[in-house]
Amino acid sequence: MSGIIVVGVDGSATAKKAAESARDLAAALGASLHVVSAFDSDKTEVFGSGSDRWIVSDADAAEHVARTVAESLGRDVKVSYSAARGRPADALIKEALRTEARIIVVGNRRMHGIGRVLGSVANSVAHNAPCDVYIANTYDAD
Repeated sequence: MSGIIVVGVDGSATAKKAAESARDLAAALGASLHVVSAFDSDKTEVFGSGSDRWIVSDADAAEHVARTVAESLGRDVKVSYSAARGRPADALIKEALRTEARIIVVGNRRMHGIGRVLGSVANSVAHNAPCDVYIANTYDAD
């Protein structure tokens, strides 16, 4: 199978483990991997020290998270990254549509208890994805 596999990350150990599973799946299937981090606002913050100032937006922070994870995954597969506006499930679905992904990979860590009742990212993606969904076992990520 060629094509693209999309995985969402947020900087957590759980998301990192899902990304590693996505990388392994992409390598096994001969696919490329697209790492996505979601952001939900246009908020920006100004940081500074002395005369130096930096402006950091939520979009910049999300792109940094996606880039950091993408760069950590090694060179076994072709890896790209992006930040996507929206709630995590919506952003993953949007990126899967944009990239014409064959598979979305999500972790299962938060698919229990009250999270299941309220709707986890994995649950929402599984019910609304335009492609296949692979749910990676991320319970031992911590």
